[in-house]
Order: sequence, then structure tokens, then C-alpha cells
Amino acid sequence: MRMDSQTKTKESGWKESGDKGVKPSVSSTSYPPTILPSSNPILPSSRAPSRSFEDLIVWQKAHAWVLEIYRLTAKFPSHELYGLTSQLRRAAVSIPANIAEGYKKAGTADKRRFFNIAQGSLEECRYYLILAHDLRYGDTAVLAQQLAEVSRLLNAYIRAIEVPAPSTS
Repeated sequence: MRMDSQTKTKESGWKESGDKGVKPSVSSTSYPPTILPSSNPILPSSRAPSRSFEDLIVWQKAHAWVLEIYRLTAKFPSHELYGLTSQLRRAAVSIPANIAEGYKKAGTADKRRFFNIAQGSLEECRYYLILAHDLRYGDTAVLAQQLAEVSRLLNAYIRAIEVPAPSTS
């Protein structure tokens, strides 16, 4: 794992970059992913084709976000273990899980269905963050911003898979 200004921060574990040209790189042994430069993280024409859901930036960011949710919810009151803690964790895990499942589907309609489920879980998490904040269970502002980024990436990925590939002739 790289150890420079683009590696994991102690406070949040989330890698921030004002540069739109960042590409998280995932190996099977290091999470959250390391950010590496790229010309454009969304457009498929600027990147090598993905071989696994783990190659998708949207999945990488969603997975890193889930890890942060587990850290936040570990601090929730014990009486919330079967309430908000469980609900938020399950909805959070659903986001990268549905991205992974949708990735392997053959047809665009099937892919879109799973990505739409991920979008629904994302909005559910958005509400749970508001609730956790209002109950004073922790500071959720950074997590809400990170979730908004995952949402933008997911929407862009959905748009990208709906566009036909350019012909080579």
C-alpha cells in the first residue's frame, strides 16, 4: 500500500482528492483502496476494461464507506444493536453487494435493476445518517458527503452502461 498524501487518513479512512482524475486501486489484501492517478475515473474509454467488480471505482468507494459505517455504529448505544445499528449496517452493505451482483449480470436491464437496488439502499442510508445525527450518536457530516460521492459515481456508472459501445469500424 502506498504511504503518501493519498493514503488512508487516520480519522476517516477515506481518501480525499480535489482532483477529478483519481482512480482507486484495489488488491485483494488491502482495503480501503489506494488512490492512483487516472485521466478520468468514470468514462470507460479512458480506462482498461474491468475484470471484476473490485475494479469499479464506485464499488471501491462504497466498500470503503461501509467500513466507516461499521466504525461509526460500533460507538452507538448498546440498546441500538438490534435497531439503528443493524438497519444502517445492513443497508450500507447492500450498496456494494448489489453493485457486485449487478456487475456480473449479462443484460443491461438486469444490471440496471441491481444498481437501482443499490441506489435505494443508498437513500435509506442517507436517512439513517440524518437520524443518527439527530439522536446525537456521532458526527455524520463527512459520511454524508462520502455517500453523496458514491451516489454520483453510481449514477454515472448507470449512465455509462446504458450508452452503446463505440463501433470500431
